[in-house]
Amino acid sequence: MRTVRLLRVTKVDNALEIIWRSFRPLAAEEVGLDIAGGRYLAEEIVAPEDVPAFDRSTVDGYAVRAAETFGAQESLPALLEKVGKVRMGEEAIPIKTGQCCYVPTGGMLPDGADAVVMIEQTTEVDGLAHIYKQVAPGENIIKRGEDIRRQQTVLRKGQKLRGPEIGLLGALGITGVKVVRRPVVGLLSTGDEVAPVDTPVLAPGWIRDANGVALAYLVTQTGARVVRGGIIPDRYKDLYVGVQSLLEKVDMVVLSGGSSVGERDFIPRVLKELSGGDLLIEGIAIQPGKPTILAKCGEKPILGLPGHPVSALTIFALFGCALIKRLSGAGDREWQPTVRAQLTKNIPSRPGRVDLVRTALQGREGKVLATPVFGRSGLLHTLAEADGVICIEAERDGLSAGEEVEVYLWV
Repeated sequence: MRTVRLLRVTKVDNALEIIWRSFRPLAAEEVGLDIAGGRYLAEEIVAPEDVPAFDRSTVDGYAVRAAETFGAQESLPALLEKVGKVRMGEEAIPIKTGQCCYVPTGGMLPDGADAVVMIEQTTEVDGLAHIYKQVAPGENIIKRGEDIRRQQTVLRKGQKLRGPEIGLLGALGITGVKVVRRPVVGLLSTGDEVAPVDTPVLAPGWIRDANGVALAYLVTQTGARVVRGGIIPDRYKDLYVGVQSLLEKVDMVVLSGGSSVGERDFIPRVLKELSGGDLLIEGIAIQPGKPTILAKCGEKPILGLPGHPVSALTIFALFGCALIKRLSGAGDREWQPTVRAQLTKNIPSRPGRVDLVRTALQGREGKVLATPVFGRSGLLHTLAEADGVICIEAERDGLSAGEEVEVYLWV
């Protein structure tokens, strides 16, 4: 009599906590700003100087002493002697009582001035500037250090370096930063029936390795690098050797297929018996993707995905990306782009598990409509038709047409 192996299912939130608790960021390295984009800081950044380094104008106009413009109006302008013009990149000449100086946007404010009058509110006649509107001290200027103060912590450890952060570092004259090393992720597809995608004609009962190419793209989207381990048949020895060999070259292994409870699904056994192997998760309370496996070998994660494309790609987007971000040094879990939309159809759900429902979005009459894309987890076209997924929490027994829902967009 054959023994049936039951999955010890873990809740979704608990699975994410296990990921965060069980793994640590990789080692740090110093890189130049030209290749730092998308990486996570391994150190805090403290400003070495003020930004801006001088008081500067935010408009084209005349630098003035604000008190000398009080009461200025169209019928009674303030008259100030124009004593020069500030040139970009040059130090300004100080102004005295009764004087003003033309200054362009971004130009240095002269000593003695504490405001700028917009050029549109002035005229110049015979060296005299006619000021038709009063200004307050500090108006139309940015003070030295108003953006960033010297010794201010401007970026946190674990913060992702996007365009704004790269620009901020450049403004401070910082040309190199310590970031966490990019993870290298090994991909293995499993199954006696799986053929390479470039196979021109399939033998009866065979399928092409769609998961392998799709997962490789998702891995690169996270900023990690990919090592393809090929396709391994459903034999224990081949799987053991394949996983062990790939582990030596990468920081994380992702397996596609063979994680379920079928009699030829050897992956749980392989992961338990690898040297230093520790099976952390054997099934997650989620649909699709219940037979998901997570193990730890040394300090390296091994993620076992179901073989069906919908399950594999959906689960990787949730848990695989979380693992890569943890290894990459992400300090906080990042927000995933979402869209609020009105549901067009009822969606049934079973309480006790999280349901991820593929969803297509459509704009109509000023509204965003969300239509569920139903289909079995082996139907790859349902993923291509969807723009994202709706997450139905474990305590809900479904959603009703007309409800406002949050759609998590595909990467």
